[in-house]
Amino acid sequence: MTKGVYIAAVEEHSGKSLIVLGLMDAILNYLPKVGYFKPIITIDAKQEKDPHIQLILKRFNMSISYEEAYGFSGKEVADHSTNKSDIVVIDTLIEKYKKMEDQYDFTIVEGTDYMGKGAIFEFDANILIPKNLGIPVIMVVSAENKTVEDVAKFTLAAYEGFKNGNVEVLAVMINRTQEDQLQEMASSILNFLPQTTILSVIPESGKLNSPTFREVHDSLGAKALFGISRHDNPVDHTIVGAMQLHHFLDHIKDNTLIVTPGDRSDIIIGALQANLSWHYPRLAGIMLTGGFEPEPAVSKLIEGLQTVAPISVVSMGTYDAANQVGSIRSEIYADNTRKVELAIRTFEEHVDLKALGERLTTFKHKGMTPHMFQYEIVKRARCQKRHIVLPEGNDDRVLTAAARLIEQDIVELTIFGYSNEILSAAKRLGIRLTADNVHIIQPTDSDLYPEFVDTLYELRKGKNVTREMARDLMTDGSYFGTMMVYKGIADGMVSGAINTTQHTIIPALQFVKTKPGIAIVSSVFFMCMADRVLVFGDCAVNPDPTSENLADIAISSAESASFFGIEPKIAMLSYSSGASGVGDDVEKVRKATELVKLRRPDLKIAGPIQYDAAVDPAVGAQKMPGSDVAGQASVLIFPDLNTGNNTYKAVQRETGAVAIGPMLQGLNKPVNDLSRGCTVGDIFNTVVITAIQSQTI
Repeated sequence: MTKGVYIAAVEEHSGKSLIVLGLMDAILNYLPKVGYFKPIITIDAKQEKDPHIQLILKRFNMSISYEEAYGFSGKEVADHSTNKSDIVVIDTLIEKYKKMEDQYDFTIVEGTDYMGKGAIFEFDANILIPKNLGIPVIMVVSAENKTVEDVAKFTLAAYEGFKNGNVEVLAVMINRTQEDQLQEMASSILNFLPQTTILSVIPESGKLNSPTFREVHDSLGAKALFGISRHDNPVDHTIVGAMQLHHFLDHIKDNTLIVTPGDRSDIIIGALQANLSWHYPRLAGIMLTGGFEPEPAVSKLIEGLQTVAPISVVSMGTYDAANQVGSIRSEIYADNTRKVELAIRTFEEHVDLKALGERLTTFKHKGMTPHMFQYEIVKRARCQKRHIVLPEGNDDRVLTAAARLIEQDIVELTIFGYSNEILSAAKRLGIRLTADNVHIIQPTDSDLYPEFVDTLYELRKGKNVTREMARDLMTDGSYFGTMMVYKGIADGMVSGAINTTQHTIIPALQFVKTKPGIAIVSSVFFMCMADRVLVFGDCAVNPDPTSENLADIAISSAESASFFGIEPKIAMLSYSSGASGVGDDVEKVRKATELVKLRRPDLKIAGPIQYDAAVDPAVGAQKMPGSDVAGQASVLIFPDLNTGNNTYKAVQRETGAVAIGPMLQGLNKPVNDLSRGCTVGDIFNTVVITAIQSQTI
């Protein structure tokens, strides 16, 4: 079951508030703790707080604070986009949503209001946000002033937008539909929606669209004269008081706003008397124009009435005031109980709550976005803080990554080097590394050095390592750091920003060694693509693996994928797909595939298969029809190091994908290698996955 849903309007004035109110009320009938979150708010100069948030928090008496209920203002999002730091927005929204997800049984996330930077920007945001939160969408479309054909075309285009963005639309709600179009609208939209998508067609409600006197008063910038306590009166009709009183009275209907010049005392008094009479409907209020206030005698009379409809005055003329009243877009506010109740009742009457509940219960998010993946691994590393060694303290990238890790309180770190040199470099780089927040060790000066020399000698003397050789080897950061891991002083090591892969992992192979039952040490990269995370193996260790080696790599890679929250679907890559190809290289992959099926029948696997057939659904369906892996592979196993290493670098450079790794698989304790071309982000991420690996040992 999903723990959240995103309410996405695809245009302004869609009536999204009705959907949020109705859904919140319905879910609270089944779940005791329901959260509410609005990622991006847009407030105008007259507003201090977002009225939608105030409405939901007050109506449902929620314990969430206003600040917890939203992520960013529209202006803040625009500023981040201008500064090319919009990744911060997504990461922060994921963090705030996940905190709410942990606290509540279910969370309703309300999309943007289409009042900010632009429709395209907001539509993109309403795809990007639910995709990265891993929740489905309820799409809200307005049918106001549109033909059935126009609504159908618009709905299809919006639906395809979400589909192409890999966001699942759980339900489509067509709001503000004319009563005589309800059946035709439903039939037209159902033509292109999949059967699993729920369609609700909700009729136009004049009472919901009618503004209150308060909204009219505020919109016109009026001055209140009388009846302030009745400013929440609904305004269902508006008439201009310009004719003689006996004609004017015939035009009064329920909840009518009278717009009349302030010097028309006859209209004012007659309207107020009609409001008191059982023979006439109730007034919404009176808006006086021209800046004229009632004469003192008339004001005295009004003050003496037992019940007074609200009366305000504006400086503009009658015609302009009446036109402006007609253009007011009403909102549902927290204090307007009548509208809130009507919205909830309308939702209940026109939405199949049982079907919607079943879809929410059975929805399972597919895939994982890069932002989600990185958020989850940082969260996992932080929840069980581990001690990681960084031998290359003479590299600025390592020091910068270390400062980020310490600042976010993810791991405990030991860095190798001379203390004065590292602290001077930190000052030069403008980063916060101090003797108080990081351990700094120069191996040869450490009290551990003699003990480590003895241990290495005892472990390797059978391999003709002398004590003198052990003493010399232990001056090397890779050996000293690996020995810290071996002895349990540290939980893992990350190196390779300067040193070669061989230099980094040889000590681990010599005395940390492999786990029981593991025949080969291999590696994977977590390739964070635009809309998913793929696992590439082996791209760093084994030059020319045998079929047996490939089977081991595939199984280890699948286990790594599963451990990091990625459903493993293994593609054994080759230059041909299925039974079409021949040759030793294809046969090697074919045999490896069969070995995996034999050893792990529970794993989904396809091979031999080409890269395009593995990741592209259309190509996969054509080349390997009926496969449950083709077109949707998440674990890609390369036939040799040459192919794997070049492919991961090509994908990384050409697509902008973030490559996290390589992460070594099969060692008793985690030691991970970096590429010498690594970035600060690469080092940061590799330390994080190393910390997570160590949590299971």
